Amino acid sequence: MKPLLSIGLLAALLGLPSRGETRLAASRTVLGNGLVVVASEQKALPMVTLSLLIEGGSRLDPAGREGTANLVAQLLTYGTKKHSAVELSDALDFLGATISTGCSEEAVTANLTILKKDLDAGLQLLAEILTEASFPQEEIEREKQAVIASIRAQEEQPGHIAEVKFMEALFPKSPYGRQVEGTAESVKRIERTVLVDFYEKNITPERAILSVVGDVSQKEIAEKLTQAFQPWQKKGGGKPSVAAPTPGPPTIIKVNKQLTQANIILGHGGVPRTHPDYYAIQVMNYILGGGGFSSRLTESIRNERGFAYSIYSQFEPQKYTGSFQIVMQTKNDSAAEAIKVTVAEVRKMREQGVTEAELNEAKDYLIGSFPLRFDTNRKVAAFLSQVEFYGLGLDYPDKYPEIIRKINREEVLRVARLYLHPEKLIAVAVADQTKAALKTLDLEGGL
Repeated sequence: MKPLLSIGLLAALLGLPSRGETRLAASRTVLGNGLVVVASEQKALPMVTLSLLIEGGSRLDPAGREGTANLVAQLLTYGTKKHSAVELSDALDFLGATISTGCSEEAVTANLTILKKDLDAGLQLLAEILTEASFPQEEIEREKQAVIASIRAQEEQPGHIAEVKFMEALFPKSPYGRQVEGTAESVKRIERTVLVDFYEKNITPERAILSVVGDVSQKEIAEKLTQAFQPWQKKGGGKPSVAAPTPGPPTIIKVNKQLTQANIILGHGGVPRTHPDYYAIQVMNYILGGGGFSSRLTESIRNERGFAYSIYSQFEPQKYTGSFQIVMQTKNDSAAEAIKVTVAEVRKMREQGVTEAELNEAKDYLIGSFPLRFDTNRKVAAFLSQVEFYGLGLDYPDKYPEIIRKINREEVLRVARLYLHPEKLIAVAVADQTKAALKTLDLEGGL
């Protein structure tokens, strides 16, 4: 077991005792089956929160069966070889515990919250769904219908339509351009054998990170996990290989809907979370459109012109890729002008950079808001899983403020010129196209 690595900053963030007293710390170890365990002992409450992240997710869905990983995640608690779905639910209720599961493009997740006194029983149930999920046919059909209903409901939401069309255009022919839930058609095609095969190949400990936060020490949880997770053994497959997707070309996508508000997304490729320029990009983006009412886009589009109530920009990083988006809603008849003004602000950021006052406000906010990531044990557990997943190091919370403080105006201008590409924008507009007058837009001519 490696020595404890201090996360002293988190102590202050969570209102815990400071140096000289008991302080928040995290430690990392790797069990014999390859499972990485990151633990932070917190004795304030007799509770333990566990956050499990298994690398893989929907990018590993078989072709034509998109939505498989998501279905597997949802069905983990719907029956095992020992317990039916109802029996599992009753067992958790009896313990006063909760297990939730989820899926993203890059991971399958599971979360457990339980009283310390019932930790052994909770770990046994968690191990059971990871090693003995049975995927009963009746539960599969029920969950497929629920997923399909959700997909069809989302297909009526203009913001969701815009996001789907944008990601398809940004990452064509790539799993990153598909919906995690799949489509109604692809979900219908998913057979039980496909689910079982995905489960057996991909729900493996050597791909997994388990963060544990609460009333338990690293030594104690390692011993308990070694015992409870004994059936969860390496499959020998290692981590899945990843091909970074190539962003699609600039284009305009128009979807006609009878709406009073046009839903618009402008964007292009971004950077992965581990990119060395990630932090400078976040500062730059805060000033451009990530800073709420204080951002340039809000000032220009909302306050000066009244085109939109809300507009924001974001660089959304993942482990192996990333995206940049500007999202807004505006009246149909102002859509074309709103897009032109937005792109002008992007160009201005590239050409002129930012002021010292803007830079200081952005850095103060990013450092000052950092504690909000840690106001519950569940958030801490999820955060520690992400820190391990991205290889940031357990001293990351201590390093973060200083990383942000060191960013200067020259660096912000540099990353704006490197990572903002108005000539590469993909524009999606879900609108009443007869009123939006988007025929005047010309991406190659700079909108």
